[in-house]
Amino acid sequence: MQFLGRLLDTVSSVSTLFINPYRVKDVQLSDYGGGGKVRLKEEGRMVLYKNTQCQSWDCVLLSPETPTVALRLFQVGSEEDAMNWFPQYALKLRPFYEILPLKADTAQTIVDCLRSHPDWSSAHIAVETGMRECLKHNYVQSQINARDASGQTPLHRACERGDLACVKELLDESQARTDIRDQNGETPMHYASKQDSPVIIQALCSRLCSGVNELNSNGETPLHVACRLGRVESVKALLEGGAKCDTMGSTGNPIHTAMKYSEKGCVEEILKADPSQLQAQDSVYGGTPLHWAKTAEMCRMLLDRGCEINYLSKTGESALHVLTKKGHFEAAMVLLTHGANANLKGQDGNTALHLAMKMDHMELIKGLIVFGADVEIHNNLGETPGLIAARTSKGFQDILYVGAAMGAIGKSEIDGQVMEKKKIDRLLCLDGGGIKGLVLIQMLIALEKEAGRPTRELFDWVAGTSTGGILALAIIHGKSMEYLRCLYFRMKEQVFRGSRPYESAPLEDFLKKEFGENTKMTDIKFPRVMVTSVLADRHPGELHIFRNYDPPSVRREPSYTTTATFQPLTIPQEQLVWRAARSSGAAPTYFRPMGRFLDGGLLANNPTLDAMTEIHQFNKSLKAEGREANIKKLGIVVSLGTGKPPQEVVTSVDVFRPSNPLELAKTFVGAKELGKMLVDCCTDSDGCTVDRARAWCEMIDTIYHRLSPQLSQEVMLDEVSDEVLVNMLWETQMYLFEKREVLQSLAKTLL
Repeated sequence: MQFLGRLLDTVSSVSTLFINPYRVKDVQLSDYGGGGKVRLKEEGRMVLYKNTQCQSWDCVLLSPETPTVALRLFQVGSEEDAMNWFPQYALKLRPFYEILPLKADTAQTIVDCLRSHPDWSSAHIAVETGMRECLKHNYVQSQINARDASGQTPLHRACERGDLACVKELLDESQARTDIRDQNGETPMHYASKQDSPVIIQALCSRLCSGVNELNSNGETPLHVACRLGRVESVKALLEGGAKCDTMGSTGNPIHTAMKYSEKGCVEEILKADPSQLQAQDSVYGGTPLHWAKTAEMCRMLLDRGCEINYLSKTGESALHVLTKKGHFEAAMVLLTHGANANLKGQDGNTALHLAMKMDHMELIKGLIVFGADVEIHNNLGETPGLIAARTSKGFQDILYVGAAMGAIGKSEIDGQVMEKKKIDRLLCLDGGGIKGLVLIQMLIALEKEAGRPTRELFDWVAGTSTGGILALAIIHGKSMEYLRCLYFRMKEQVFRGSRPYESAPLEDFLKKEFGENTKMTDIKFPRVMVTSVLADRHPGELHIFRNYDPPSVRREPSYTTTATFQPLTIPQEQLVWRAARSSGAAPTYFRPMGRFLDGGLLANNPTLDAMTEIHQFNKSLKAEGREANIKKLGIVVSLGTGKPPQEVVTSVDVFRPSNPLELAKTFVGAKELGKMLVDCCTDSDGCTVDRARAWCEMIDTIYHRLSPQLSQEVMLDEVSDEVLVNMLWETQMYLFEKREVLQSLAKTLL
């Protein structure tokens, strides 16, 4: 039986060796009292035995608390391994077993750490295992600033682990140094900055840590590192602890690093601490933070804070040049919509359009041209963007077509002499269409180039519905078309956010900012403006016109018999401009009503006939008052549309009582198509409405021009995609080139 027992012990030992020879295990000391166990070495409480029966070497840790039970720290089958590990175990474990009563699991943690990192001191191991009590041991104290193979001290390890208790113990009790660098030149502060644990940084800074502005081997301060990794809380703590925003690293200041990695929160904290960093130049290219931007969001953030948009770096590049070369369409659009100069010459005399042509990036090419980039500008090699397009672009024909359109418009010869002022009125009518108001703006830009005058000087009356009403008010308030184009692109991000119906506050805040919160309709008298809306506090609804003049006093026959008392309407002298704009644009399902007002597009999406009627009533009123001398004939009507969507085939508009599931599906489709058709017919600004306006003008001998481009796809009122909107403006520009003779004739007539 004894033989069988020894055999089982031998098998167990061999199997243990095979599974994990370094597993810590409780063993009976009696097992090492004889029977083939030979004591080879002894240091402190550590004893090395040789087991001759199974040819193993056992390292045993004795404990005075448990005289019959010991811890076997390893049982290896190689004498070389045993002789290598035993002295390290004996030396590095001593502080632990002298301070703490070691259990098998605790000892296992220590020896695993020791074997994984043989270059670590006991102080490193104490930090790594979180046994900070052992840091007070005299032997460990002597190793507080010891460095491992990579140059890390125990304080480096504590900072990297984010162990505040260990950091405080090392700083307060052990006087650990904060200026020691590892092999990468990094101080403990660099390690702390990599963690999102500001308390470690605060603890280091409380000791006046010398490493807060030190550069590592990669040319990074701790603030650079925190920005690169997006550690916003660490950035805050570093700035509060004395980190400098203007310390130049290998590529630039910390803000350049934050921009490179699109870490918005870090950029915001730096600008809060030092606003001058908005124009800080990097060390390599001399670029500002905007040159390092990669996303639309990061560009928008800097531009909203007022950074210089057309600044040229040392290499002669603007931020628009950089984004174009990198093909970042959305970010480039943000710059263009904030006023970036599309024709600014950079390195080698290239504009952004030269660069986009070389890349054959059609979205960028369209965006740049739509925002005024010239295809005929020469670079230092004498190349124009058009010449580059001829060599490289697949869309060469379209580019030349629209490029020629941009160049041709505005270059016609118009007689500069002052024409005899005739007694005629000029009327401009602007359709509704939400974000498609960009089409109106693009056409007005072309008209202004032809005439050489701003829109407000070309017309005596301006009428508009919904987005056209907002533009009509913007025109009489002297806002430039280029500014409004940029404004519309920026506005969509603020207004069309979330799901329909959209919150009214962003739109109202936008209108208050642009028109003033207390500006009255009558604050500007000329040109006269008409903005349509619908009074929805009655049935049927009634068209209402917001004016900057007194309404015609001529009595009109009531359309319906009134059976209720309605709240009286305010007079123009009391109406706020922003409220008039909001009332005209209160499109159902898109925005909530503005009090009792709904979108004017419900009754007059093309306001031409209503505007002509208003002018007729106005002149009739003057005549009735004996003021015939003030009457002017309506000589020209210009009606601008927001683009015609392509016609589509409708399969069915039949709505009937279904008798089976198949007919139910047909009824649903028919009802949907019928509903869409009814809405489109009510708000249609082309077709019959245009025919009636043209016929009326012909009857009263008034010149009539209608401009509205055919679009290749339906663009929603709340479209936010820059690509879709740029394509819409691209098609508008092609349309304008086709109508260039009409534009030239129109400009001459208006002047």
